[in-house]
Formats: sequence, structure tokens, C-alpha cells
Amino acid sequence: MSRLATDHTGFPATVPTTYVPKVQGTVVGVASALMAVGAVALAVPYGWRHGALFVVGGALGLVLYHAAFGFTAAFRALVTAGDTRGLRAQMLMLAVATVLFAPMLSAESVFGHDVAGAVAPAGLSVLLGACVFAIGMQVAGGCGSGCLFNLGGGATPMLAALAGFAAGSLVATAHAAFWQRLPSLGAISLGDTIGWAPAVVLQLVVFAVIALVARAYERRRLGDVRPVRPPVSGWRRIVHGPWSFAAGAVALAVLNACVVVLAGRPWGITWGITLAGAKAASLLGLDLSRIPFWSDGFPADALAAPLVADQTAVMDLGIVIGALLAAGLAGRFHIGRVSLARATTALGGGLLLGYGARLAFGCNIGAYFSGIASTSVHGWIWLCGALLGTPLGVALRRRLG
Repeated sequence: MSRLATDHTGFPATVPTTYVPKVQGTVVGVASALMAVGAVALAVPYGWRHGALFVVGGALGLVLYHAAFGFTAAFRALVTAGDTRGLRAQMLMLAVATVLFAPMLSAESVFGHDVAGAVAPAGLSVLLGACVFAIGMQVAGGCGSGCLFNLGGGATPMLAALAGFAAGSLVATAHAAFWQRLPSLGAISLGDTIGWAPAVVLQLVVFAVIALVARAYERRRLGDVRPVRPPVSGWRRIVHGPWSFAAGAVALAVLNACVVVLAGRPWGITWGITLAGAKAASLLGLDLSRIPFWSDGFPADALAAPLVADQTAVMDLGIVIGALLAAGLAGRFHIGRVSLARATTALGGGLLLGYGARLAFGCNIGAYFSGIASTSVHGWIWLCGALLGTPLGVALRRRLG
């Protein structure tokens, strides 16, 4: 599977071959201090698991940056150039995560701590939401995780994209009742339906088939791509990057399994951004209690509590800081100017990201990655919707320049 997932010497195309790493000491120092102080500050009032999740979020941000593991670019490369390296790396990531998740989810507990998978209703809203999300991520220039780790690396347009993400998801909560009435098969976990062993085998076979078909498609369109020698190697590559897609895929799967152990559920991103948007709206005077979604249950409790009390929000912040650390280690942190046009497209794309993510019960992480690794059918529907929406998003991206 590793050979099918990525070329042995492949590394992110965003890193030039002339790249020579030079650590930015100030950036690394600031990021390390924020990570250490933040972990302690969170662990004292909310427990050690809370602080540990912040650190895991930082590790995820570092991996995402060093491996340039973006879902947006992977889907775009598939559509525009026939480059399937990103998609094949995703199959490797899902395969490893499925194997790691299965023992925990089948037992429903780890070390005496209850756990549950990312299982959500498999309905038409997921297909539509994922399609809208895919269009948004091409326009915004990033998905849920992509916006966060690129922001940590200094990409200022992602501020506009995240603001749009928060606003779009908040608007979607007001329409939740309508979308929930669309046709749905209900929440289906293959592990619970056909048994965990058959479900794992079935998914591994599907991952391998997708990787094989993708590799054959790439060779037909591009031929045998000549391997590119990484600009650095050995321990320097581990510290400074860039990492191969395969290394990033395995690391993300292992870290997601750590999230299951610590949080009792897989990694997610959308909820933290949605909650931040809701709190910002409340500060501006909007009465969210009139929206059924926010009037009762977990959303109401989360809205009343501090933002840092939420595990997903804390991990989202950790991703940004972890990416900042990685950018400093790579010597590539830079805050550039952003045009009004770029900020506007990022904001518009973010609105689509947020709205689509709420319809689909998550983004590329919570619904696609964690959903499929939990053997949830809604995760597979999300992938289909994203593949349908990507060509539309790429076309719109081109028209917007």
C-alpha cells in the first residue's frame, strides 16, 4: 500500500529543489513557548487530557506543514493534471487509521475510557454538503485543516477563509432542521453492521483498488514520472522537512488514533470553528437561543462555556501553533501582503466551506478521514460528493483568477 500511495522519493511540490533550510530561531522559540505554556494552562483547569489534546493538535499541525498534506491540492491535481499522489496517500492514511481504530471502536473503550467513532447519518445532505465544501476549498485555497496549517505558516488569506468558514457554518446551523429532513439511510457503521473484521478487510480492499486504479490512471495521463531527489535527507529532512506524502499519511493516522484515546472520539475540525463563530456572533449581540440548534443539549452547553473548554477548538488552535513551529524549523515562515481580491475570494470560499461542512456532518477531517476510518458510510458519501464538486470548484477558481 505504501508503494501505491506515493513515490518513494516524492516530496511536496510546494518545496523547490533549491530549498536550503535555515531555522528561524525566533519563530521556533515563540511557537515552542506557546505550545508549552498553553498545554500547562489548559491542563490545570480542564485536566491532563485537555492539555495533551492541545499538544497532539500541535503535532498534527507540524505533520500537515512538513508533508504539505493538503486535501485541496490533492483533489485539484487529480482533476487538472491526473496527478494522483495525494489521493493515493489518502488511501494509505485511511488504511492505517482503519486498522488502528477497529480494536478501540469494537471494544467501545480504551484503558477504561469510553470511545465512539465518527458515525453520522448517510443522507443526501452529506452528498450536497461535501460537493459545496469541495467547491469552497478550491476557491478559498484550503480545506478545514489546510486553512489552519497554512495560517500557521503565515498565509494571511486564511484568516478571511476561516472567518467565512465560521460565518457559513453558523448560518447552516439555522437551517439544520430543513437539511435533516432530506432523505437519509440513517447512521450506518460497517463495523457494527457486518462485523469489525469483515469491515476492516472490505475497506482495505477498497483502498487498494482505488490506489491501483489511480496509479494506472496517472500512468496513462503522465507516463512514468521521474522521481525528484529531495533537497535534504537524513535527520535534516525529519527536522526541517519536507516529508514524503507516505510519511505524512502514516503520522496523521497514528495521531488521529491518539485523539481517539484522549478524547474518546476521532479528530474533527469543523465544530471548533463553528463554536468560535457562534461566540463571536453572541459578542456582537446576536441572540442564538432563538435558533433551535443552539437552544439545548451539547451546543448550548458549549456556547455557555469558555471556548478553550472545548476539545476541538483547542486542537484547532494547536494545529496553527504546530504549523508555526514547522515553518520556523523549515525557515519558511513569512507573512506576505494580501490583495483585496484574494481576501474576498478566500472569504467567499470560506462561506461555502462552513456551510457545506455543517450539511455533511464534518469536513475533510471529521467526515471524510475520521468517518471512513470509523467505517461510517457517510464518510464514503462525503468522498463521492467531494469528487463531484472539485471540477466545479476548479472551474470557478480559474474564472476568479
